[in-house]
Amino acid sequence: MSQPRLTERPLLTRARIGVLMGGQSAEREVSLRTGTAVHRSLVRRGYDAVAIDVGPALSQDLRDQKVAVAFLALHGPGGEDGAIQGFLETVGIPYTGSGIQASAVGMHKVTTKTLLALAGIPVPGGTVVKRGTKVSSATLLRTAKLRWPVVVKPASQGSTIGVTIVRKPAQWCDALALAHRYDTDAMVEAYIPGHEVTVSIIGRQALSPLVLPAVEIVAPGGFYDFAAKYEKGKTQYLCPAPLTAAVTKQIRALALRTYEVLGCEGAARVDFRITPKGRPFVLEINTAPGMTETSLLPMAAGRAKIDYDELTERILESALARAARVNQSSEEAPKP
Repeated sequence: MSQPRLTERPLLTRARIGVLMGGQSAEREVSLRTGTAVHRSLVRRGYDAVAIDVGPALSQDLRDQKVAVAFLALHGPGGEDGAIQGFLETVGIPYTGSGIQASAVGMHKVTTKTLLALAGIPVPGGTVVKRGTKVSSATLLRTAKLRWPVVVKPASQGSTIGVTIVRKPAQWCDALALAHRYDTDAMVEAYIPGHEVTVSIIGRQALSPLVLPAVEIVAPGGFYDFAAKYEKGKTQYLCPAPLTAAVTKQIRALALRTYEVLGCEGAARVDFRITPKGRPFVLEINTAPGMTETSLLPMAAGRAKIDYDELTERILESALARAARVNQSSEEAPKP
């Protein structure tokens, strides 16, 4: 005997949903946690959902499982950089979140900063060091007009993987080597003292995107690293962030503007550093935010009275909107 659904709410789709998770990036374990939570949520909601660990046999897995819609729970290169998005468009499977271009731009922090700066959005000053380039810290700081401390990080990674706050010349070479382990481009940018705050956004069909309450992150030692993000009890989260009304309004507007400049869809999260005087800088955007039990997007949504299952369903809407656009384009295409 089948179990009754926990909700009588009509389903958005009866098509089979494949929750794509895992992959081969350095964020594989986090992705598996995100995907498992999303899959359970969709099943609770009454959807026909299957969990798929992304690997070389993905194409065959999608066919075998008869997947019609993809819910992307992948993080890192290959999952949120436009690669999987391009593959899914090629095989005609609609997917959640941002498209190819916004995903690729959002994943590459250098490109993101360039576009945001052109749009007048404040970002930290900095430069890029290519793998194999020999440059002393003194030379780089002088030419880039930076001073200690600086942040060194891979251009295309998430979860603070490969990131070092460099406070003195003795740390310079090791920090570059670590960043270059994950990417050919190492970003070197000004360290912004102050508060770490994030603002999540959910796209809505035919409506302006919904900006969720800001979350302030108070990490041990002041550095929100991988352990601080994913180990319970390591970090304190303040939601809504205890900021002035003026700063709150400003970062909400900057987060929305960032989302729009990059052409994002579905859910995204914009990370800020805010100086003690209240001046915000956009650090990066995450176009595939985590959905684990300690993730910031579900936390902010909960504050806005959107529970985890409703949030999952709202993200699913972005895939169905993409499918509707494709169908409309096909119908409007001239017949031969």
